Amino acid sequence: MASSSACIALIGVSMVLLWSVGMATDYVVGDDKGWTPDFNYTKWANDKAFHVGDRLVFKYDNKTHNVFKVNDTEFKACSVPNDTQPFSSGHDFIPLLTEGTKWYICGKSDHCANRQMKLVIHVGSPAPAPAPSAAPHYSFQGVLVAAILAVASILFL
Repeated sequence: MASSSACIALIGVSMVLLWSVGMATDYVVGDDKGWTPDFNYTKWANDKAFHVGDRLVFKYDNKTHNVFKVNDTEFKACSVPNDTQPFSSGHDFIPLLTEGTKWYICGKSDHCANRQMKLVIHVGSPAPAPAPSAAPHYSFQGVLVAAILAVASILFL
């Protein structure tokens, strides 16, 4: 059995890995305004760097709004896709799983066209750390890696 200081050191390394490997960023769409009519979502998204592994959080009144993930054509036309169910909980977490441009609209009444409830973002490759102004969340994989390393350091050293 290894010394207790070696075990403590490996547990510390495991915690550092948990922090660096499992970190991503949650972006609350519209910040404190949420997903609401008459808000400039283009301006809101301009100063943010979205990355694979981050999540969009849509907060809204689900009696009057929803969220559809759409393509470029549907976005420009404010057209709701027939074969897609909306996000409609009022507190939706949408993971950004791939790189590229992503489009979102409200499918209720004229909210997309006339009230500007539409968001377009570009998602880049995974980032090593979250943006400083957004809330972090931990991925299951990061927590699992750290837990395995911590247990292994106790059992095998």
